[in-house]
Amino acid sequence: MDAQRARTLLEDELARVEETADRATRDEDPASGADRSAAGQDFGDAGSRAAEAMDRDLTIGTLRGRRDRVRAALGRLDRGEYGRCAECGAEIDDDRLEQRPDTDRCRDHPEDDARMPGPVES
Repeated sequence: MDAQRARTLLEDELARVEETADRATRDEDPASGADRSAAGQDFGDAGSRAAEAMDRDLTIGTLRGRRDRVRAALGRLDRGEYGRCAECGAEIDDDRLEQRPDTDRCRDHPEDDARMPGPVES
């Protein structure tokens, strides 16, 4: 893959991840549950709020991991190591890099599902 194309894909993905993380963080308002409860407008219970908070924390953690992988890929690009499998050293095909610009693995050595979530929807 052309280095400029790779940089564009990675920078676009980084911007999407950071925007989504910012939105998720902004949506977090720890006092909102207390305010709704005090005003008598709480439509959920404490368990629902706890589940929402855990969900939000998981989302933010996943986005931070994705951001770190994209930044690592940009570092590999800067060092001239981008597009090579970390396991076997083979060239990673362009189709795979188009779908997963931050990957450091070829199709023969895929990432595990926990390490590599799907693209961030905007």
